[in-house]
Amino acid sequence: MKQLEIKRIKCNESGDINYPEAIHPIDNDNWNYPADVKVKFGMAYDDCHLYLHYAVNENHPKAVCTTTNGPVWEDSCVEFFITFDDQNYYNLEFNCIGTRLAGFGAVNTKRHRLNPKLVESIETLPSLGRQAIDLENTPTQWEMKIKIPKSVFGDTIKQFEAGQSFKANFYKCGDKQEQMHFLSWNPISHEKPNFHLPQYFGTIKLV
Repeated sequence: MKQLEIKRIKCNESGDINYPEAIHPIDNDNWNYPADVKVKFGMAYDDCHLYLHYAVNENHPKAVCTTTNGPVWEDSCVEFFITFDDQNYYNLEFNCIGTRLAGFGAVNTKRHRLNPKLVESIETLPSLGRQAIDLENTPTQWEMKIKIPKSVFGDTIKQFEAGQSFKANFYKCGDKQEQMHFLSWNPISHEKPNFHLPQYFGTIKLV
């Protein structure tokens, strides 16, 4: 399983957040769905937040879901799954216009969506804006910056601090894209597309 060290976030002199550079590839095509998609991510933390930065190149960015906890995975979508206890895990999913979905539970058949207001406390900064788009045959580079408050994770974590280790995976998908694809950071050995397999999460360590 892959391992990754995550550094504390930095701010510039004006207090603005310097989001981490997206340098880690999400490139495991576990189920042979070839698509013209390139994805990298970066991650950082402070005491009360996790920060994600996705950078994507693809030929058909599409997003029609604008409803919190709606089917964002059908659009051009980036995802982050994390567990703090190796039993239950959170799935956080974002289409390319910043629409959010968040769920929690032990397995994908026994999960529930988080309260929409709590999900909307996750800040998303989509470079493509927030209106529905369908850019067919349009090679596009887009980014998504995400700020996740620890309150999203309830009582499962008190604060984030150096020395902690968690299991997680990072994904890029598009279940209803013209070029359907299912890419992961840590590889998944399963007979059909399924991101909800915590046994294939890699390790992230806060330093």
